[in-house]
Amino acid sequence: MMMKNRIKLIIAFLSLLLLIFLMLVNNYYRKYFGSNVTDKQKYLYIHTGATYMDVAKTIEQAGIVYDTSSFLQIAQKMDYPEKVKPGKYRLKRGMSNRQLINMLKAGNQEPVKLAFQNIRLKENFVGMVAKKIESDSLSMIRLLDSSTFVAKYGFNKDNIYVMFIPNSYELYWNTSAEKFFGRMYDEYQKFWTEERKIKAKSIGLNPIEVSILASIVDGEALHDKEMPMIAGLYMNRYNRGIALEADPTVIFANHDFTIHRVLNKHLRVESPYNTYIHKGLPPGPINMPSIKAIDAVLNYTKHNYIYMCAKDDFSGYHNFASTIQEHQHNAQKFQKALNERNIKK
Repeated sequence: MMMKNRIKLIIAFLSLLLLIFLMLVNNYYRKYFGSNVTDKQKYLYIHTGATYMDVAKTIEQAGIVYDTSSFLQIAQKMDYPEKVKPGKYRLKRGMSNRQLINMLKAGNQEPVKLAFQNIRLKENFVGMVAKKIESDSLSMIRLLDSSTFVAKYGFNKDNIYVMFIPNSYELYWNTSAEKFFGRMYDEYQKFWTEERKIKAKSIGLNPIEVSILASIVDGEALHDKEMPMIAGLYMNRYNRGIALEADPTVIFANHDFTIHRVLNKHLRVESPYNTYIHKGLPPGPINMPSIKAIDAVLNYTKHNYIYMCAKDDFSGYHNFASTIQEHQHNAQKFQKALNERNIKK
């Protein structure tokens, strides 16, 4: 009888140990491998210079995990407090503490996709970029307005905007303003291949001048296929020492992009960008030149036209002329069409 009781006690003790062991295993598994990430946030943003406590606070306040205590406990055991890395981290519902912490420790953030084109002003451009990366627009515009900074890349404050080649890029969210501009300069150098540089030299322009002229072509052309013709016209005027007299530069000089009809009062505005007053190219681009416009300048159509005027059918195409008489005839038709549509400004 005593033996049976002793065996029962041993079995009960062993069962209790097994139960405790299973509870410990379950607790260990739940804390390390159990689902803990919620679906309240799509991304976790960790700013440059953030501490472990900053991250912990963000995770708790944003409701990123169900059990904050278990996350903090495992983070300590996995040495995460000493390995905080900034970035934009993609969260998936059901991730475990271990998966989340390993991702954060390794800095496995999701790249940001940045695509841009047809952005008129650099102020608008940095505002758009600031929505995609950590750096703010003020930091970026300060660098673009710094003669010392842009000179490192071979530009000045007026022409720095040509450095940004419209395209799609991938970069990390925690990219600083300095690193972003460095990346854009690398892309600029890749774009300006030896072949493009040779073409630029053959038409008597350097890459910066090509891009400035391309910005004017972009401002004039509504249809891409007309770009080489327009580029050829401006190259004719440029090479002959005739003022470019490009309406888009006048609109830029007036800082009024609502102008639909360029009037004499607009032509009189004193500005280095007013190509009716000043011969040659303006000091910088009047918009972000597109790749098609740049290549249109490099491969411009050779002809004898030095005048153009929008067609009176408002198709977006132009009538080209090689004499002032032809041009005046085209201009009169267009002015009549504007009057008939009551377009006064």
